[in-house]
Amino acid sequence: MSIAKYPDIFDELKAEVREAGLLNRVPLRGSIEMIATILSMVLVYVITINWNMTEGIWWASYALAFFMVIIFTRAVFISHDILHTQYFKNKAFAFKLSYPFSAFILSNSSSWWDWKHNINHHTFCNIPQKDQDIRAMDGAFTNKDMGNKAWLRATKYLVFWGAMFFMYPAFIAQSYNFSIKRKKYTELFMMLLHWPIVWGPIFYFLPTIDALTVFLTLNLVLSVWLAFGFITNHLGCEVIEEEDAQGLSWMELQMRTSRSLKGGAFVHWFYGGLNTQIEHHLFPKAPRFNLLKVQKITKNFALKNNLVYFETSPLVAYIQINNVLKKY
Repeated sequence: MSIAKYPDIFDELKAEVREAGLLNRVPLRGSIEMIATILSMVLVYVITINWNMTEGIWWASYALAFFMVIIFTRAVFISHDILHTQYFKNKAFAFKLSYPFSAFILSNSSSWWDWKHNINHHTFCNIPQKDQDIRAMDGAFTNKDMGNKAWLRATKYLVFWGAMFFMYPAFIAQSYNFSIKRKKYTELFMMLLHWPIVWGPIFYFLPTIDALTVFLTLNLVLSVWLAFGFITNHLGCEVIEEEDAQGLSWMELQMRTSRSLKGGAFVHWFYGGLNTQIEHHLFPKAPRFNLLKVQKITKNFALKNNLVYFETSPLVAYIQINNVLKKY
């Protein structure tokens, strides 16, 4: 582990960000996005009911699938932000508000995500003993092999990059498993309603081949979109053992274990704010809509105080991840 070089001056940065009003919750802005997403799902139903009007348009099912992919990705990011209480302060209310997006649209568990992401990952970022995310590929991205399975070493590229195409179904499976083990039966019931609510009309009104095209295309594209967004956040970044992490400040732990991505408004939209990963980890309750402004302040602060700010382009991030995988 490298010697700590980050003075504990997070309060100075936080005060600057707060003074700029960038930590204020955004109930109106968040509500607009939530309503727009729900109305987009209503439009999906309208298209589905009037599917006979698309007869002869061979690409119609693909267009519907890609439209739904955008809705689903927005639902992922909205649920993520809601559970970080970026819109509303009350955590219990935030959970209830997340269900239309996490349970009904995505068939994902808010409880699972909050436990896995908010409680463990954000608190113990890139600490192998605590953070499940960094233990991917049997410890391939940690300081040491955690299991060192021979078959994984031999098929590492097939398993890792191939898994990118199945992230969304994996999220569903993990959500169901968590809900059953933790006896979250009400949430499980809401997640199961996803199938008749979202896919029932599609398979009822669309010809079977068109419905299957929409279903498979959505699962494939959504998985790739989410996977290639999520892996840039911390994989290939510094990994810190639990014993060493105990001596680090909040700011040092988060900045040393996170990677931000270069790019403007489109990159920010595409990655759902996760491109500003350093800022998100420093200020998890800061609204996604403010993070580009928070990033500007953070980068200037890091420069002024001679702190390392880890930022790359998305392509370089994928190359860095692949280089770490090569060493496995």
